[in-house]
Amino acid sequence: MAHLEDVSADDLREILAEVEGKRATQRVMVGLNYKEGLSQRRLAEMYGRTEKTIYNWLCRLDRLADEPAEEVVYDAPRPGRPPKLDDGQRERLEDALNRPPTELGYDRSTWTPALAREYIAETFGVEYELRRVRELMSEAGLSYRAVRTGAAASAPTETSAAPGKKRWTN
Repeated sequence: MAHLEDVSADDLREILAEVEGKRATQRVMVGLNYKEGLSQRRLAEMYGRTEKTIYNWLCRLDRLADEPAEEVVYDAPRPGRPPKLDDGQRERLEDALNRPPTELGYDRSTWTPALAREYIAETFGVEYELRRVRELMSEAGLSYRAVRTGAAASAPTETSAAPGKKRWTN
């Protein structure tokens, strides 16, 4: 079965100029490449997808003749667990994690996952596993690095750190 008979390459280029997101962009690119004569097998190889996925995408793109691009190239929202923290709370958490804990009344000079979990529970009333707290800390721009101490900290050419000493830093 031939695909995209009622959709021109120019239509696809216009949609491509407007589309956002990796998967939606790939779908439109697959359509353009198909219009240029590439086989479904070749498209599957190029895009690292199965032939069935390419076929499904082309069937979706066939609907462009009758439906708006937004309804065709984008996936419908998928249900899932809602986040425990809303966007505003996440922003407040990131701001807090990028400040020393001492500014927030804690006796520690650096954040630890346990301290961040305590802060989240006290501030937002939300409990997280330490693994998720570490992810939140990373998303806030903190990283777990070796600590440079003593002469090593002041020596610009020194790259090694005290063995076994690491902490979360900005």
